[in-house]
Amino acid sequence: MLSHNLGYPRVGSLRELKKANEQFWAGTIDRDALQKTARKIRHQNWETQQNAGIGLIPSNDFSLYDHVLDTSLMVGAIPERYHQLVDGKSNKELDLYFAMARGYQKNGLDINAMEMTKWFDTNYHYLVPEFVKGQKFKRYSEKVLLEFEDALQKGILTKPVLLGPVTYLLLGKEKEVGFDRIDLLDSLLPVYISILKELSARGAEWVQLDEPGLVLDLNEKEKLAFLSAYNQIREALPKLRILVTTYFGPLEDNLAIATALPVDGLHIDLTRGAETLSQILADEAFVSSTKKLSLGVVDGRNIWKNDYRKSLEWIQTTVTVLGEDRVLVAPSSSLLHSPYDLDLEKNEAVLTPEIKNWLAFAKQKLNEVTTLARLATINYAGDNAFLDNQKAIESRRTSALIHKQAVKSRVREVREPDFDRQNAFAIRQAIQLEKLKLPLFPSTTIGSFPQTDEVRQLRAQFKKGALTPEEYETRIREEIVDSLRWQEDLGIDVLVHGEFERNDMVEYFGEQLSGFVFTQNGWVQSYGSRCVKPPIIYGDVEREEPMTVKWSAFAQANSEKLVKGMLTGPVTILQWSFVRDDQPRKDTTFQIALAIRDEVVDLEKAGIKVIQIDEPAIREGLPLRKHAWQSYLKWAVDAFRLSAAGVADQTQIHTHMCYSEFNDIIDSIAAMDADVITIETSRSQMELLDAFAQFNYPNEIGPGVYDIHSPRVPTVDEMILLLEKALKVIPARNLWVNPDCGLKTRKWPETEAALRNMISAANLLRESVEVANS
Repeated sequence: MLSHNLGYPRVGSLRELKKANEQFWAGTIDRDALQKTARKIRHQNWETQQNAGIGLIPSNDFSLYDHVLDTSLMVGAIPERYHQLVDGKSNKELDLYFAMARGYQKNGLDINAMEMTKWFDTNYHYLVPEFVKGQKFKRYSEKVLLEFEDALQKGILTKPVLLGPVTYLLLGKEKEVGFDRIDLLDSLLPVYISILKELSARGAEWVQLDEPGLVLDLNEKEKLAFLSAYNQIREALPKLRILVTTYFGPLEDNLAIATALPVDGLHIDLTRGAETLSQILADEAFVSSTKKLSLGVVDGRNIWKNDYRKSLEWIQTTVTVLGEDRVLVAPSSSLLHSPYDLDLEKNEAVLTPEIKNWLAFAKQKLNEVTTLARLATINYAGDNAFLDNQKAIESRRTSALIHKQAVKSRVREVREPDFDRQNAFAIRQAIQLEKLKLPLFPSTTIGSFPQTDEVRQLRAQFKKGALTPEEYETRIREEIVDSLRWQEDLGIDVLVHGEFERNDMVEYFGEQLSGFVFTQNGWVQSYGSRCVKPPIIYGDVEREEPMTVKWSAFAQANSEKLVKGMLTGPVTILQWSFVRDDQPRKDTTFQIALAIRDEVVDLEKAGIKVIQIDEPAIREGLPLRKHAWQSYLKWAVDAFRLSAAGVADQTQIHTHMCYSEFNDIIDSIAAMDADVITIETSRSQMELLDAFAQFNYPNEIGPGVYDIHSPRVPTVDEMILLLEKALKVIPARNLWVNPDCGLKTRKWPETEAALRNMISAANLLRESVEVANS
């Protein structure tokens, strides 16, 4: 039985790519050194998969920044503003590539980065393709060919992976009116066909085309586009074996389209769409064909060991209908979303042996795939691999570590009044205007300030025991006071303490909540060089003591200005963790919400008058199918309200969201009833505000006026222009001025320059409005 993998993590087991990228951007290494690191990671990934016994090993699943951006370069979908960087020289392609990802501000040029948003319902971010009417595509980057050849030179015949043409178009955005991006398919396909022909000519036997768009709600034109695309591809390449992969959900009403595609294999995700299997096996046309069915039985997005008994039941059911030679065994999706290797977790004080025995990271998932393919062909009941697996599954099911009855009881006792503030927003706003005495267009930042090498070393030294708690806290207090003085001098209205004591906006809280466990090297790529180390929620969640009050109270005591208390919201903590799968996600979220509620109440008692509860992942958690939205949005919004509703009207509650499309859920965002919402809008040039304007959003809004994910420093005029756009749809009394996200990943020089310009823009706008009203 053939095993295969859809994709492998690409940042390196110890984040080698992150470090090399950042060194390249800083100018401390050249492009050859960067490419050498990238090549080494690819080779290690292929060797790891080969050693695990994977039958079809992917290539072109690696990326220096983002695979959707790679596709845009591959098909020459380069927005016009970057054309001045295109000079036909291969050694300049990297400059263009990173300019599209991060913006470009040197050599007399000042070019914005491309818009970024979430990859389906994951915490991975991709660069949104930009399309114009009459868009022309042409082969530009040869990356897919070069990486296939690189593997061949190592003696490995890989299965090249490309983002499918229809999903690629669906992920993009029309940058002008008067056309549908799907209409660009006929222009796009010749480029795909040209590349596929060359791969075939170079010896490729299988090619994987990822079409997760097939798990989305599609209109009739979009459904027909899949048939049109693959009919043309098949006609041009009758002998190349093509595997179309779907993942992240069931096929539902797109099943007939998917099974009718003229391809050699279809992959389905059984971890998030198990019902699809029985539907396909009841499809007479598919069953009577020669197409292979790839079963995504190993969860590519979570870290729990696979239950071999359950997976083998799926595999054997399929074999009974299709025959062994038509069944492929695989992870559910690319392992991009999993940490590299559980074997790197050596510290038993961090990850106990009992819990570690329940886990599988990317390397271990490869072994699960090949073991399942082997077990499915034998009488496995007495096989040691099967027996060991079932012991681990039973150990987790019966462990005393997982359940806390007091926590479960508290969730059961939540009642409707627990979700509501004392009064409606209009009343609260009047009270807050009087109590907080903020000016028109109040300015703030989203929370974090640059995490310098010195700050990171402080935390590392403290963890190693090289600093005493007293020494560490003294140094952190110094950082906080310095940041407060700097913000005061700059003229920011609502300050933050900078979060110098925090490693990550989720990990920091998870470390202080029961029911969480952590890893040393469980890094997962979020975007580009940004990696996160998601906590693992293995049991019931409870806050046993205050988590942030000490630092927030210290900061407020050291400034006469308002200082925000900074928290991460319950849905974001859930979404950005590896979550237990033995109870409904809603129950886990409500446990976290009650823990955050306790912290909010304690912050208010400590004199904190402005409290921000970040929820950037609300939109990310939205089910991919609209029929499932209402149920999710109800409990997600309720979880936020539960976390925020324990304070008095005069306490101002903020929330923050970024890199999401808000149009379809604006009513739910309003239902969160935060006094102030700050959102990312700069990369879309305030386009995202249209949803708030059309809905007549009643509460206060801080649309981000500059893109913190790019190193470029926007001008004062640029920010004023964005604020003036915002004023057309937001009442002046409701408009805040802020960056579009936290500043943790930036450097201080660019941060200082950008915030100085931001405050100048706010002051100039304030003056112009006051003059106009005088």
